[in-house]
Amino acid sequence: MRATAAATAAALLACGALISGCGLTSGSPMVDDVRPGTVGAGLPLKGAQLTVTSKEFTEQLVLGQILGLVLEAAGAQVLDRTGIQGSIGAREAVKGGDADAMYEYTGTAWITYLGHAEPINDPAGQWRAVRDADRANGVSWLPPATLNNTYALAMSRANQKKYGTRTLSDVAALSKKDPSAVTLCVAPEFASRDDGAPGMQKAYGMNIPSANVAKMDSGIIYTQVSGGSSCTYGEVFTTDGRIKAMDLVVMEDDKRFFPNYNAAPEVNSETLAKYPAITGLLAPVTAKLSNEVAQELSAKVDVNGDDPHAVAKDWLVAEGFIKEG
Repeated sequence: MRATAAATAAALLACGALISGCGLTSGSPMVDDVRPGTVGAGLPLKGAQLTVTSKEFTEQLVLGQILGLVLEAAGAQVLDRTGIQGSIGAREAVKGGDADAMYEYTGTAWITYLGHAEPINDPAGQWRAVRDADRANGVSWLPPATLNNTYALAMSRANQKKYGTRTLSDVAALSKKDPSAVTLCVAPEFASRDDGAPGMQKAYGMNIPSANVAKMDSGIIYTQVSGGSSCTYGEVFTTDGRIKAMDLVVMEDDKRFFPNYNAAPEVNSETLAKYPAITGLLAPVTAKLSNEVAQELSAKVDVNGDDPHAVAKDWLVAEGFIKEG
């Protein structure tokens, strides 16, 4: 979800000339037997042929399926092109009209796509700034969710009881009082990003020696933190279902250092002009998406092994947004 500036530039060069080079070359039609529930009454998208896309990680796959199912229940014929590797391919597909919509993150757009160095601390202000700036790119942003897939530090329940930290300021205080107690497991990118470990340490006045920082694949971090012996704290994403499944305790970002990455529908502007009903269809669904909901849905995939499409469909039906049959 979060690409470095160099990786972004390289990916844009690779993708700019031909979207198919970014992986948007295949897809399959959604053929679910679904109909309107609390959204989609009157089939306002009947006859529309729309393509939905997403990035490749679990939360994005589920959000892409949610988006497609809502459009399908409202009468559209939907082509599923979710699971595009990396951020750039899916983004460029929506921007160029090869896809019609996806759920994107405000912080990613503001920093990675629009090139701003400093995030906007207010979530609503961040969304408004992205919405206004992206109009020139032919991209329309619909109202955001409270779902905020940003960075955080987490620890095991046992270590939380042992050290008593609840905020990043507490972690900073512990790093000064007992330096050996603060060990970190982080992904390599987080270890070097200004909006990752270096910036966090600067903002909170932490002094964590490099010997206390272990770099590893992000998927391994959760098990290492859960075990509690390899590292006291680990880098996590706030909407990851493994936080709840492994009973991890997330440290509050009390100085609001980490950027806001609120999910919001990103729609090709020409598509939205042609089918303005999309705004009303997605508004109540997006409003229901919170960190807790994202954790629950992601856990069904990552922990239980369920299919993202089935998870999305079951949630939409349970919430009454769509009906089966």
